[in-house]
Amino acid sequence: MYLMYVDESGDVGLQGSPTQYFVLTGLVIHELRWRQTLDELIQFRRSLKTKFGLRLREEIHASPLISHPGPLARIPKSDRLEILRRYADKLASMPHVNLINVVVDKKTKSPQTDVFELAWKVLIQRFENTLTHQNFPGPRNPDDLGMIFPDRSDEKKLNALLSKMRAYNPIPNTMAGGFRNLQIRCVVEDANFRDSAHSYFIQSVDVAAYLLYQHLTPSAYMKKKSGQNYFNRLAPVLCQVAAPRDPQGVVRV
Repeated sequence: MYLMYVDESGDVGLQGSPTQYFVLTGLVIHELRWRQTLDELIQFRRSLKTKFGLRLREEIHASPLISHPGPLARIPKSDRLEILRRYADKLASMPHVNLINVVVDKKTKSPQTDVFELAWKVLIQRFENTLTHQNFPGPRNPDDLGMIFPDRSDEKKLNALLSKMRAYNPIPNTMAGGFRNLQIRCVVEDANFRDSAHSYFIQSVDVAAYLLYQHLTPSAYMKKKSGQNYFNRLAPVLCQVAAPRDPQGVVRV
């Protein structure tokens, strides 16, 4: 069983939105490597506590960490940025982690586009495809399935989309024209929502999504500090097969 933890960066609004992009990132780990990965994340958090005074129970939420840190303002801003850089390097060093990234460019979409549904449909399809072809790192069992663990989101809408894709999932047939109904079969159960404050896996994928968003359209501070390049540090764990023609494996829609 492969577990995909999901978080987003940007927003899904089209009218009056301050953001051009909506980023959806999935961190995929096999169940047999879950405990090993959790132990590594705990050790990493202990190192941050020693170096920066960041307590293990304090949430790393990347965007507020830089711009609206609240109680974490006690940590200098340059150190908070270093925490994100170290986080990227830690994830990149974990061979059993894989990151699927979807980017929706909202400027190219019609006003009728449902950005939430579009991004999630693409992410679910890439998760399904990679499971089907056994292209994730780690144990490869011929009957491996997958489950989704998102941060808090529109639970009803997402689970309705999953149900729909299990019954009707039209995919363009580039060879013969028309569409094929490729029903989702490997992704099981409803999405299992998690509170990021209590999940190091959700906090990890939050950092990855934020770094991709800053790579696309960095804030003034991130650009000044070259933080827009931190996403490149994740290269070893990017799911290249999700978008083979993209140099970073990012699915751009």
